[in-house]
Amino acid sequence: MKGLLGAAIAIALWWGATIVFDIDPFYVPSPGDVVETFWSTPGFLLGETWVTAGRVLIGFGIAVAGGLAVAVALAASRTVEQMTMPVLAAVNAVPKVALAPLLLVWMGFGNTPKIVMVVLVSFFPIVVATMSGLSSTPAELRKLARVLRSSWWQTFVKVRLPWALPQIFVGLKVATPLAIIGAVIGEVVSPDRGLGSVITGSGASADTPMAFAALVLLALAGVVLFYLVAAVERVVIPWSAAV
Repeated sequence: MKGLLGAAIAIALWWGATIVFDIDPFYVPSPGDVVETFWSTPGFLLGETWVTAGRVLIGFGIAVAGGLAVAVALAASRTVEQMTMPVLAAVNAVPKVALAPLLLVWMGFGNTPKIVMVVLVSFFPIVVATMSGLSSTPAELRKLARVLRSSWWQTFVKVRLPWALPQIFVGLKVATPLAIIGAVIGEVVSPDRGLGSVITGSGASADTPMAFAALVLLALAGVVLFYLVAAVERVVIPWSAAV
């Protein structure tokens, strides 16, 4: 309820600003203009939303699986971590927008470069958060596992992973908006389908309400994905303070 109240206040402030400052809808449309635009073409906008959502979900799923696997491998060996982390940090420092045209050259048009962009943008936060969680296991718990003669795998599954789960979910929740940003970057660079393509086309035709409608749908998709991850967190680690 508090989240809905906050959203209602934000919309009211947006609407009030357009009225008080008499802002031309060409520059900033009111919420009413955005709703009117949506209802004039609901099928089109919902269809493009599903295209973007599909790319986000596939790319985010790959990033989660790959990020967790890489983080576990790095946390298992200090030497491997020291060798690999500088490379990962260097790759993450490269602006993803600069990679988008290269992805088109390497992979062509279609879904693949967009999905890869989602993976590239959301992968690093998952790796860093997971490694941070796995590396923060208290020394007392590790000593207890050694006293009980637990194997490396038993220690990992029963001690290190449960302790790291809250931090892992922090990384997942940080990565959710990044996944949507990655999909939009790919769609803006190669505008075939999706809400990023809608924004690009709206800018070319000076249809600001349509662009804002696409932005609102992207924001809603980000909220839904974030709270889906938070819901999974409540189920997996109910003792942790979830959003």
